[in-house]
Amino acid sequence: MNKYIIIVALGALSFGMLSSFAKIAYGQGYTPEEITLAQAFFGTLILWTIVFFRKIKNGQKLQLNWKLLLAGTSMGSSAYTYYLSVAYIPASLAIVLLMQITWLSILIEWIFFKKKPSAVEIFSAVFIILGTVLAGNLMDLKSLNISITGVLLSLLSAVLYTLYIVFTSKIGKETPMFEKSALMTSGSAMIIFFINFESITTSTHLDFGLLQWGTFLAVFGTVIPPVCFTVGMPKIGAGLSSVLLTLELPAAVFCAYIILGEKVSFMQIIGIAIMLGAIMYLNISKAKKEKAIQKQTVAC
Repeated sequence: MNKYIIIVALGALSFGMLSSFAKIAYGQGYTPEEITLAQAFFGTLILWTIVFFRKIKNGQKLQLNWKLLLAGTSMGSSAYTYYLSVAYIPASLAIVLLMQITWLSILIEWIFFKKKPSAVEIFSAVFIILGTVLAGNLMDLKSLNISITGVLLSLLSAVLYTLYIVFTSKIGKETPMFEKSALMTSGSAMIIFFINFESITTSTHLDFGLLQWGTFLAVFGTVIPPVCFTVGMPKIGAGLSSVLLTLELPAAVFCAYIILGEKVSFMQIIGIAIMLGAIMYLNISKAKKEKAIQKQTVAC
């Protein structure tokens, strides 16, 4: 089991480091539009290559799911706004704001699916928001000279990413993992290209450097995490998996500190700890509840 814990953790850590490397790419003259499209395009290419080889090997036919393709547009929009926010604000702040997906998903399920939040969910949401204020120094944005535009873009990314999570949990359950990922990444690439059609078609940075960045970010952001999660999650269970996914936050902050030299204060560390504690508490509570329901079902 320890092996599978490490595998899932590696997937979360892989996600977490992306924003720091994206910021390095910006320093080399590439734009968020170019980086986001390059990652989505090469991720799509790699995933479809895997899908076709698996289909040929197993003698299966490919079945297109247009709902998954459409749902992938929320993933692409989220990735674009997130990478765009990193151009305005520190990578460590961007990931803190993105982690609002935990309570946003609760809110969306309440509004659209009439699923009233439990006391545990409300309690966790309050502490996630409190941790966010501390971790992001949000009480003192003006004196820190942090871009409001960047903050709003990162929060918009969180909303879009929440929609992506809701969509993926509701549709395509019968579709194999690689095929599902390929379809959604295709939708992601299409919406990014559509939104930035003019800037991308007139770009002067479509060179070998962009190819390298696109491939690197695609491997560590689009391919490795789904593979790790598919291999490891069934072995360790949803509860422990959800807890391990929170490693994305400290990984992003640590990378921003080591790679980009971004300062992290003691109060920010306290805020991150509060956020992680609240998210872990929520996920553990959910896992225990689901396990109790399963036991009751078996007993009946």
